[in-house]
Amino acid sequence: MSPTNVKLNAFPVFMRVDGEAVAIVGNGEEALAKARLLSQSSAVLRIIADHAGSGLLDFIASTGAAHIDAAYEAAHLQGAALVFAASGDGALDRRVADDARRLGIPVNAVDRPELCDFFTPALVNRAPVAIAIGTEGAGPVLAQMLRGRIDRMLSPSLGRLAALAASFRAAAEKLPKGNRRRRFWSDFFAGAPAKAIEAGELAEAHGAALELLARDAPAGGHIALVGAGPGAEDLLTLRAHRLLMEADAIVYDALVPETIVAMGRRDAERLPVGKRKGCHSKSQEEINALLIELGRAGKRVVRLKSGDPLVFGRAGEEMAALREAGIAYEVVPGVTAAFAAAADFELPLTLRGVSSSMVFTTGHDLKGNSLPDWAKLAISGATVAVYMGRSVAAEVAGRLIEAGLSPDTAVAAVENASLGTRRRFHGTLADLPSLEARGDLTGPVMTIIGDAVAGANFERSEPLAAHRCEDTGHEGAASAVAEGVEQ
Repeated sequence: MSPTNVKLNAFPVFMRVDGEAVAIVGNGEEALAKARLLSQSSAVLRIIADHAGSGLLDFIASTGAAHIDAAYEAAHLQGAALVFAASGDGALDRRVADDARRLGIPVNAVDRPELCDFFTPALVNRAPVAIAIGTEGAGPVLAQMLRGRIDRMLSPSLGRLAALAASFRAAAEKLPKGNRRRRFWSDFFAGAPAKAIEAGELAEAHGAALELLARDAPAGGHIALVGAGPGAEDLLTLRAHRLLMEADAIVYDALVPETIVAMGRRDAERLPVGKRKGCHSKSQEEINALLIELGRAGKRVVRLKSGDPLVFGRAGEEMAALREAGIAYEVVPGVTAAFAAAADFELPLTLRGVSSSMVFTTGHDLKGNSLPDWAKLAISGATVAVYMGRSVAAEVAGRLIEAGLSPDTAVAAVENASLGTRRRFHGTLADLPSLEARGDLTGPVMTIIGDAVAGANFERSEPLAAHRCEDTGHEGAASAVAEGVEQ
């Protein structure tokens, strides 16, 4: 099963325990650990312990938790919202779990997952904000390690900021839905109110929030042309992620993985436009019109493009349409496929004394009767990264070789660059036409040509020569290929 299809076997929820009884059965350290965890809530703790240890007794005395100093009986669980079996005794924990289920009460048995209706997470507490971390059987060590990292990332003042936000919730609900309300909360949590809370200036924070409420609504929408990168979600830029989290609508292409689209705001409108080689669900004119329509509606829009929007992503046409319509926009660069492919091969795109220039191009540029000007650069030693060319690999290869590029020129090709499913191939220009006949290559392919390619790491790569086609009609030919335009 691929990582994108893995399902959670436990769904995370927050239980309301304010004023509710939570029963903990046990005498020792396990019971004490659960009691300490639950004491961060406003639950009423009921500890059933007939031989409580000194640490547990000290906790009971200091917190005022209810102590039932008697051997466990099922009646001790009556009225509880949650039950924790933390005795350390397998038979007793099972008995507690059975009794709790019979009474219809969710139960957790410490270190006995087979007896658990729910699992307790590692908790980052910034009340009223809480972050619960579960690892689905990977163990408490991992959960605690993640808790430590997240704890360090969050400001100690986050709880105070959340409390201030709660006091403004009713007022914010009176703002128009959509962009206006979203802008208020975005500026609240990232602007002057948050900075004032961080500095301990509560009155100033309250005043700054009032100013945000009174601010005039923005005049119109905003379009962000965002590079989604080559596919791996952790190669998305921080700015791109922030814009996705703020977007009212996400307009995305076919090559953008669902895992990246899912990083956007949960309630954002998702609009696939499906432009891909040979299969366009919307024309470019229709996409331009959609962006203008969304912008005029006052929405914050992320136009999500594979790779970098300015590299074969038709961003120029969309920017021109937005300028003409008077819609505000910005461009957020992304990691283009050529860079991801080079990283997959540990390949230096420029190499001192070998190659000092680069060319980004498409295989279809070579289908005409004359070679484009960049072909001269390839022959003189530039590193060439070619997009959209696998289907014409043999033709392109033959014409480059006829133009003077050596058949022994090194090439590297990657299907699904940056992803766990990537496949790497290496060889020479003479080997490259074999890719054109490879029906098993269904993902986008990026190919790099040049003498600098010889410095790549080919340990995890397949030789192209092993798949060389004898019937291509272009004997000794090769090409730079990339199936899948970034748009």
